[in-house]
Amino acid sequence: MTARSAPFLEHVRIERFGRFHDKVIGPFGEHLTIVFGPNEAGKTTVASFVGGVLFGWEEARGNRNTYKPAGAERAGSLFFSDGRVLSRVRNADGLQGNVELAEDIDRDTFRTMFSLNSDELRSLRNTTDTTAKLLTAGSGTGSSPAHALAHLNERLAAFTSRAAGAEQSIPRLLAERNALREKQQQAADQADRWRAQDRELHELEPERAAMADRVEESNRVIESLSSARAAVEALEGERDKLQAEAERLAETEAAAAVELERLEQSVGSRLARLSASEERALRDRLDALTAQQTRLAHSTDVARTNYTSSAAVYEALLETVSEEDERQRLRAKRRMQVAFCVVVPAVLFLLGVPLFIEGREIRSLSYMAIGFLLSVFAAIMAVAGFVMLFRPDKEDAARKQRFDDAHWVMVQDKKKMEACQAEEEQWAHRTACELAEEGLGAAEGSLRQARALLDEARDARSDMALCRQRQQSAAARRSQGRQRLKDIEVERAAALERAGLPPTATLADIEREYERRLRQRAGLLETFETMNHRAGELASILSQAEAAGDLDRCKIAAQQASTRLDEAKTDFARLLLAKHMLEAAIATWESKRQPEVYAQASRLLSLMTDGRWTEVSLTAEGTLQVTDAVKTVRSPVHLSLGTCQQLYLALRIALLASADQVGRAIPILADDILVNFDERRRVGAARALVELAQTRQIILFTCHEEVVRTLKKAAKQVGQAATVINL
Repeated sequence: MTARSAPFLEHVRIERFGRFHDKVIGPFGEHLTIVFGPNEAGKTTVASFVGGVLFGWEEARGNRNTYKPAGAERAGSLFFSDGRVLSRVRNADGLQGNVELAEDIDRDTFRTMFSLNSDELRSLRNTTDTTAKLLTAGSGTGSSPAHALAHLNERLAAFTSRAAGAEQSIPRLLAERNALREKQQQAADQADRWRAQDRELHELEPERAAMADRVEESNRVIESLSSARAAVEALEGERDKLQAEAERLAETEAAAAVELERLEQSVGSRLARLSASEERALRDRLDALTAQQTRLAHSTDVARTNYTSSAAVYEALLETVSEEDERQRLRAKRRMQVAFCVVVPAVLFLLGVPLFIEGREIRSLSYMAIGFLLSVFAAIMAVAGFVMLFRPDKEDAARKQRFDDAHWVMVQDKKKMEACQAEEEQWAHRTACELAEEGLGAAEGSLRQARALLDEARDARSDMALCRQRQQSAAARRSQGRQRLKDIEVERAAALERAGLPPTATLADIEREYERRLRQRAGLLETFETMNHRAGELASILSQAEAAGDLDRCKIAAQQASTRLDEAKTDFARLLLAKHMLEAAIATWESKRQPEVYAQASRLLSLMTDGRWTEVSLTAEGTLQVTDAVKTVRSPVHLSLGTCQQLYLALRIALLASADQVGRAIPILADDILVNFDERRRVGAARALVELAQTRQIILFTCHEEVVRTLKKAAKQVGQAATVINL
């Protein structure tokens, strides 16, 4: 769970608002808080109270409920986790306390993005203004570029205003200059009337007037030519830039198409078009195959271990007693048995018989008895030896039985091992065939490689989506550029027409006409100056000092007015340039951030609709559209009520996640926004809200217990505790 560094709303104290008096509600959780209560418990009242404290109480209009108690003022406070407090009593007094908590958000953005109900989720009011404010809020400037643009528009409006108090108003300055010039002309006329006393002046005046008209006409023509030249230069420069931009966009579009084809070829057409549900099913199948592979490998390892053990036992028996040693042992044993049954009895018999014979000869019973006993004992030993010689050897039989048992166990374990290995090879062959059928033949039967291919395919599909977005953006901008080129041709023809030139005239034609008019005006001015010089000499004799003083003052005043007008025009041009640059900066900023916003909105809409709707995008005309899993494109007006609400909820969540510097301390208030969602889509929406709650505080009001259970379960799945407050 992501830790939040911004303070969050912890308690609400309602002193007087609606039916609540001295009511404290809280504590609210840092991430997700569910305010549960039956109908008419005051959930909507609490949500309206928070917005009222931040941006002012609603004024009574029609039959709208403004929650104002009878005979009392609405009042209350918001307590935040870092100890700061915001409070409001009367709208005229404004927001009291630590007002910097709400400085990074305005009333319209709060109502559009932070205060939601089921009706608000059917559209997104002031989409362009809200998107500009949110997307440019983290641009690193002192204020949002959208607000700066609004300020520039206000200043530009002041330059074109006709109000009496607008000091820099160009129309007012122009009128003032014209009035002063009129006074100046009146003073000149008065001087001419005084110079008219002289006949020469009477004869010179018509010629001066005619020359002045010709000079004025020449100035007008030159001014129109200069304006046309500047306009044509600017339009042709813009046209060249648009044509270069169109070529660059065409290259971008072609590069995106090539990249799309390359990405599709890199992973295969089947994996490139694999849907999210198909990928999940394929990964589940890989998990099952992995488990089966593990079982087979375990069985093979056990069989191999048993065979190795039985073979070791058999070889150990073979190494313990060899056949040659066994034969030598048997021969030695046979010799001992022969010696026992032949040699020893023979020795005893040879001793006993002579002793018996000797006893008979000497008539000694002792010798005879000893000899007889030795002979009998020799006979008994001979019989016993022969019995032992021909009796079977039980030790040899036992040893042979051990050898046979060990050999049988070894052969049996070997057969088991070979059977397991054969089964494992058959499984590997079937798996390789199955992976090849699913487009994973490059894995060559390796499940790990198959997963790696799936991961690569998923990354490739993401890259393909970005390429498609680049294609769409380039196509839209090319369409706008073509329209602008048509407009440029129309504006160019109009500028040439105002200058009295044919629509096919070039800059060179304008320049030649301009130089010709300059030379013509130089001649007229020279003649006019000569006439003025002569008239001045005559006027210095006949004019009165007062008239001359009036004329000078009018000239100075008119020149000052002209200077102020020129300065105002210069400032107006600078502001227009700043507005153009700021609009271009905002457009560039939005072009960088909007793909991220709509990609995030697409992911959230797919999550809410369980993969039914997969993409949110803009058309070439700048209108919103959605695409389902089978690539069917529809506008929001053709969606069902629940799907339309899910679309605008996904778009709001994506905008709030992207503009994470807007309203950091302000909670998002959601009043029963899941009532029109079915159970499965409610689960997806709950997961999306829990995801947003990791970075922003969300307070959701509901009277449905199933909504509470769904949100608590979604929060628990990501290790986040949901706070529940019962009203």
